[in-house]
Amino acid sequence: MIVRHINDEEVTASRYIAHGGALAEMVLDSRVLKELGFFAIAILPPGNEIEPHRDVMEEIYFILEGKGEMRVDDERREVESGSAIWIPTGSLHGLVNTGTEHCVIIVVASRPDMKPGDMMM
Repeated sequence: MIVRHINDEEVTASRYIAHGGALAEMVLDSRVLKELGFFAIAILPPGNEIEPHRDVMEEIYFILEGKGEMRVDDERREVESGSAIWIPTGSLHGLVNTGTEHCVIIVVASRPDMKPGDMMM
């Protein structure tokens, strides 16, 4: 079992600016995860944007707090606390904080080297 807290040194040392707009930290990543790429938390200030980008892995964004406009390819949707967004591998995606408070996002990603059906049993 591995338990990490967002204030643990392993987490705070991973702090970076994600795609031009969010302060992100890797809570768990491929150094310890076997079948997932990472589990991260990101804070997107009001008016900031996670710039549209493509990833080589499937992702899920879960909006923990706040709200925004999510883009996945040509589709745009308003999202808010409690929303889960599935982002297929290679899709152009981004998020704009349209609210007046920070938007807090949990991001879970698959491993980029895994293919469908590769899960270990």
